[in-house]
Amino acid sequence: MEDENQAKMNKMSCSCGMSDEVLGCVMPYIHDPKDRDAVSLVCRRWYELDALTRKHITIALCYTTSPERLRRRFNHLESLRLKGKPRAAMFNLIPEDWGGFVTPWVQEIAQSFNCLKFIHFRRMIVNDSDLEILARSRGRVLQVLKLDKCSGFSTDGLLHVARSCRQLRTLFLEESSIQEKDGDWLHEIAMNNTVLEVLNFYMTDLNRVRFEDLELIARNCRSLVSVKISDCEILNLRSFFHEAVALEEFCGGSFNDAPERYLTMAFPRKLCRLGLTYMGKSEMPIVFPFASLLKKLDLLYALLDTEDHCQLIQKCPNLEFLETRNVIGDRGLEVLASSCKKLKRLRIERGADEQEMEDEEGVVTQRGLIALAQGCLELEYLAVYVSDITNAALEHMGAHLKNMTDFRLVLLDREARITDLPLDNGVRSLLRQCEKLRRFALYLRPGGLTDVGLGYVGEYSPNIRWMLLGYVGQTDEGILAFSRGCPSLQRLEMRGCCFSESALARAATQLTLLRYLWVQGYRASAVPARDLLAMTRPFWNIELIPPRRVAVVNQVGEEVVVEQPAHILAYYSFVGPRTDFPDTVVPLDPARLLGA
Repeated sequence: MEDENQAKMNKMSCSCGMSDEVLGCVMPYIHDPKDRDAVSLVCRRWYELDALTRKHITIALCYTTSPERLRRRFNHLESLRLKGKPRAAMFNLIPEDWGGFVTPWVQEIAQSFNCLKFIHFRRMIVNDSDLEILARSRGRVLQVLKLDKCSGFSTDGLLHVARSCRQLRTLFLEESSIQEKDGDWLHEIAMNNTVLEVLNFYMTDLNRVRFEDLELIARNCRSLVSVKISDCEILNLRSFFHEAVALEEFCGGSFNDAPERYLTMAFPRKLCRLGLTYMGKSEMPIVFPFASLLKKLDLLYALLDTEDHCQLIQKCPNLEFLETRNVIGDRGLEVLASSCKKLKRLRIERGADEQEMEDEEGVVTQRGLIALAQGCLELEYLAVYVSDITNAALEHMGAHLKNMTDFRLVLLDREARITDLPLDNGVRSLLRQCEKLRRFALYLRPGGLTDVGLGYVGEYSPNIRWMLLGYVGQTDEGILAFSRGCPSLQRLEMRGCCFSESALARAATQLTLLRYLWVQGYRASAVPARDLLAMTRPFWNIELIPPRRVAVVNQVGEEVVVEQPAHILAYYSFVGPRTDFPDTVVPLDPARLLGA
């Protein structure tokens, strides 16, 4: 196949005078998708050369194209990443039956993509039969299979993969909804695979896992570097840790025995990325002996208070990535700023309100963020839930965090009084000074950002490609001012905003590179969806999810019914409206609306 491709490349000549030999040397070093897209537009022959040499494709929404079109354009792919349901599905905002079926893609992969070795499905519906087809057709060559936040399959499907895919180096199942029938799939991997490097079934319900199988995998797969599992008693993993000499990352496990028994645990010498589920104060000392080696620490599911965070973080001077909850508090962030100068990524999720109330220190405000900005100058990614925030804190982050590429901030609604709203000037300062930003999320409350501030977001976001905005702006003027900027914006998500259908449609047409729009909560027109016709255009699909009542479990474990407002989902598609609409989704039909 490589000789055939080279022969085709040698026949091509470049209209601008670049020789085939030079092109052949250059193309393998062009990896960025935007650069590849630019190359393919130079001339027809460069377009063909891109098709021959492109090895990886990411499709951000499975309905933007079809498997057949992908095969015709890029028949020599080695790696495919395919996303299904909108990101809002992770928060139960999208109906479960919205779509995102992987079956047509699997059928095309089985028939046509002979070079494919790496497959990543994210937020898709995968059946056991899909996994059986993949295993049968690609089993001998498949090296990476990622089922990321997927649903619809069981351990029977995994058994097909385990039996046939013996060259599998990565099996990733994190946060997928999997029906567990038995643990035979893991035993099959343990018996037949000797090259596995990454095994991940973290945050799944796969509990019928035998620790002896994990031990056998570690013994047979000497290149095993990352294992993330569900609940399994840590004491039962002593032999696993002894055999996994190359292990660099471990997450999961559980602590169900007397705390003193864990103090003799020995972890692999190369371990530098760690997340121990349900680790409490009593078990924390088992980390101390190698804490100075840790580069990544996942405390999202640890049972630690603010003081515990401070004690542990002080012992991790080489930390580069920390995930935790806002129980870390401002004091924990101050310790992080003084102790972890190499920190590049920080994710602080929302904790349970009842736990915050027990630990008054367990809140993050402008105090902690200012300390973080002054101490962790290498920070590139920050996602944080805050209880209070000021313009000054945002200005400090803009002034110090020059390497920031991804910034996400959510203002919690627990506190009735916020010190310093609106945040117009702080947001402007942050965006003006963080010139490397590519992703930006700002989720506030009414009054948190005025129309002027929303205009600043548009004006000072020249390179941002993805944006999430919640409860920002005051009137339609705000979203229109915003849409006059953002020249690079491709994906926009909004919740709880006050804008009319007409303003949203006009904004979508002004954002010239926009490829995807999701909005929940907006002002409907007199004839629902009629004003959205202003953004209709060729290849632009518009879907509506009407208001609905859904049952959710509140923070005290009670099931309550809440009213969810309507959604708009619009995106570019080369194949027109999809055909698998569930009853909960209504495709926008211009002919029907105009005749209404």
